[in-house]
Amino acid sequence: MVAVVARSEDPAPLARSLAERALACTYADLDAATVAKVKTCLRDFIGCACETFDLPWARQARAAVGFGAAEGASVIGCAVAATPGDAAFANAVMGHGLVREDMHAGSISHLGIVVLPALLAQAETQPVSGADFIAATVVGYEAGGRLGRALLDKDVARIHRPTGITGPLAAALAGAHLRGLAPDAATSALALAANACAGFNQWAHTGGSEMFFQAGLAARNAVTAVDLAVAGAFASPDALEGEAGLFVALRRRERAQGVRLFDGPPEILAVYHKPVPACNFAQTATVAAADLVAQGGFTPADIAAIEVRVPLAGARYPGCDARGPFEHVLQGKMSIQFNVAATLVSGSAGEHKFALLDDAAVRGLIARTTLTVDDALTAAYPGAQGAEVALTLHDGRALRRRLDDVRFASADEVRARFLAALTTAFGAEHAAAVDAAIESLDSFADAGALPRLLRRARGA
Repeated sequence: MVAVVARSEDPAPLARSLAERALACTYADLDAATVAKVKTCLRDFIGCACETFDLPWARQARAAVGFGAAEGASVIGCAVAATPGDAAFANAVMGHGLVREDMHAGSISHLGIVVLPALLAQAETQPVSGADFIAATVVGYEAGGRLGRALLDKDVARIHRPTGITGPLAAALAGAHLRGLAPDAATSALALAANACAGFNQWAHTGGSEMFFQAGLAARNAVTAVDLAVAGAFASPDALEGEAGLFVALRRRERAQGVRLFDGPPEILAVYHKPVPACNFAQTATVAAADLVAQGGFTPADIAAIEVRVPLAGARYPGCDARGPFEHVLQGKMSIQFNVAATLVSGSAGEHKFALLDDAAVRGLIARTTLTVDDALTAAYPGAQGAEVALTLHDGRALRRRLDDVRFASADEVRARFLAALTTAFGAEHAAAVDAAIESLDSFADAGALPRLLRRARGA
């Protein structure tokens, strides 16, 4: 066998260069806006997990968890610990359960529902500071955002679940940072995570609940990848860009050379928080419909026709251009037509409208709805995610609402719904304690104190 020796001028494998840059990031490198964004992402994730505790997929995830670990990690709303991997799995599923998680449009991914549960679980396995936890979170969003921008577009996303691809990579590199791995071990953790990138979008055509579990599997696999690297496992340093690596598998090998971390503003600052508990691509149109309802002057029975204009990526994403019939809640959460029609019928964009899956008035409006790809909105995407809803009424009037970009939930709105969810789950006093812990996380000597506050039975 002839040994192949890399020439000194050969570039480092992508996983190695990403690992080195990720490990170099420290809390001191972060500005106040980035640190504040981490705290908003934490509140959004934890609040969603509390709200979904009793939903079927949340119960199913916990049923698959082995509780009773002597030195385990916290599952939100449960008094008994689980293994770190199982805790990451269950918490990720619950954080995804409303389909109202944070969104990174450039990677078409929900990074927080994988990065945050994986880090919270690992923060309970060894002492790590709150400042290090924050820096690791920024690393995770950065890796997922940068790699996702290179790997994913509307064509890949028609088949592959973006979060199932970016999630393991993001959370593994974040975990490697949190646990202080050396560059070689961090490279192996990232390479192992590349082998765990999985998830297909067939669920969007049927309403299957595997979408929720994809986030859980990504979080658990990321924890396992880091554990294996800590134990000394070696994985191919070129698992990302190599001739049989991830970029080649997705037919995006030429894009690998352009991936660099922190080459510009941190990717976490590009994340937005959903105002509506529905698919990312339904957000703007749903808000536009709600604006028309607030404007008033018509009833659903007055509507003769509806045109919804969206970017091409929105029309092509699986499940978004769907007219029914709808048998499962997830089908409604994905469909742009359903979200617009149900908002017009129910009067608001909230969770309650998904009780109208078989409502006659909603079905009637969907039958009169046309979904149109708008060239200007397509050109602006993903930098902006606009939509337009135009109503033609039977009396000849035309009502129109166009939004050039999604109207995201502000940090104050995220905090308000977080406090409401935790107050319902744990009471106002404990909700305030968790909120205060997040706000002062920078000063914590032991970041594991935060997830341990969530190791509490609901109502206790």
